Amino acid sequence: MNHTILNHIIYALKGMGMGAANVIPGVSGGTVALITGVFERIINAIKSFDGKAINLFFKGRFKELLAHVDFFFLLALGGGMIISIVSLARILKFLFATYPIFIWAFFFGLILASIYYVGKTITKWSLSVVVSFIFGSAIAVWITFMNPATQNDSFLYLMVCGVVAVCSMILPGLSGSFVLILMGNYELVMIDAVNEGNISVLGPVVLGGVVGIITLSHLLSWVYKRFKDQTISTLTGFILGSLSILWPWKNEIHRMDEVGNLLLKDGEPIVQGYDMFIPHALNSEVVIAIFLAIAGYLVIALMERIANVKPND
Repeated sequence: MNHTILNHIIYALKGMGMGAANVIPGVSGGTVALITGVFERIINAIKSFDGKAINLFFKGRFKELLAHVDFFFLLALGGGMIISIVSLARILKFLFATYPIFIWAFFFGLILASIYYVGKTITKWSLSVVVSFIFGSAIAVWITFMNPATQNDSFLYLMVCGVVAVCSMILPGLSGSFVLILMGNYELVMIDAVNEGNISVLGPVVLGGVVGIITLSHLLSWVYKRFKDQTISTLTGFILGSLSILWPWKNEIHRMDEVGNLLLKDGEPIVQGYDMFIPHALNSEVVIAIFLAIAGYLVIALMERIANVKPND
């Protein structure tokens, strides 16, 4: 097979992994990008949408423009993400409703493995790196325990959701889907709008996302190059802090109105958080959940091996 085609198939598969992660509340597409070795290239590619790119476009030098913005890499990665998000939105809605403990257990294993595989890329542990790790963990835990807002479908708020969520999606350990839960618009955007192809909702979110990710890419690129170990340490802390939201055994806390009545959407209670607990008995459900968590860990280990496949372009 042609090396270029093979490379782009690999990038598309990595994009599918990122897309799958971004659909799941508590899981970060940025974590998958970091583990599979494309995080820095994504940041640099997005950052390249700059004044030079605009100049090349208006001069009609399109071949140079495509090379400058790493277009075919982004196309393969983005295509994989879109395929994954669209297909998984329906599947995950069913799985979360039918097998919540098993699905959360699998994701818990994914993120647990991510802490090790991301953290091991730190070259030297210094005091500043340790402080960065603690800071990242604390921020992620704080975000986890924030109370979600109510749903809001105004154009401006949807743009803000896009800005915040896409920045979270690219930051390892910080889940864009979970941020949308906190902003009250996860179901509206990631489930309803994606399944229905609702452009009036997805349009403002995508517009905000484009603005947000271009802005963030410049900042991340600068920080990553100058403080690489501290940056990875902070991101590893983010991943560790996000574990709590993925704990499989938890009871839903439903949103109430001012007088204590359940708030519903499409006849279902709206979830605003979770009450975690430890299972009292080692029954078949617990055993299956443990095996699925191990399976999730092994999936990340496999991704790590795939990341070592070096594309040739």
